Amino acid sequence: MTVMKKVAVVDYGMGNLRSVSQALVHVAEGTGFEVIVTGRVQDVLDADRVVLPGQGAMRDCMHELDASGMRQAVLHAAANKPLFGVCVGMQMLLEHSEEGQVGVGTPALGLFAGEVLKFDLAGRLQLDGSCFKVPQMGWNQVFQGSAQAPSMAHPLWQGIADGAYFYFVHSFYAKPSDARHTVGEADYGGRFTAALARDNIFATQFHPEKSAEQGLALYRNFLHWQP
Repeated sequence: MTVMKKVAVVDYGMGNLRSVSQALVHVAEGTGFEVIVTGRVQDVLDADRVVLPGQGAMRDCMHELDASGMRQAVLHAAANKPLFGVCVGMQMLLEHSEEGQVGVGTPALGLFAGEVLKFDLAGRLQLDGSCFKVPQMGWNQVFQGSAQAPSMAHPLWQGIADGAYFYFVHSFYAKPSDARHTVGEADYGGRFTAALARDNIFATQFHPEKSAEQGLALYRNFLHWQP
């Protein structure tokens, strides 16, 4: 009997689980991977690959991650197997976010040194003369690598054109301390980190599951990635 490998989508009450899991199921067809959405710690510990989605407020996401008992399972995955963070699931990987109580913010998982900052675009105009809106909501280009630390494209970009469009919905953005951890950038009133990676971890501020074929290609590459 063939034993299916498992991709666990972490259900801690704050992710866009249906869209993420459906996209993963689509690209997993015929690959030998089974996609499960789970709130069970043991499922995440046993999985071959883990996806950490997130949406809503950072403070709520961190609270629910702890309340669900999933924090240690996610940290275990980050140390031992391919992990893909999505949207707030990416922001949670850094040390701290400005989002939360004024002047205090929210401590995060600390897997990457750096902060999560709010867009400060009040009164600034886009090229077409319109005001920047926060949150950024819609399609934007993602440029592979980093202007500060140019390098070869990350393996998860294979088959995806540099400058391809992905779908964003966010008011805050990640600013890692080490520019080498930025593997994709977008521009919204200035360059910001749109994709973050180190070792067996890859994460995106945008939503691959809402980004048409290029988003599916990214998830497909994740299933075959051997970090």
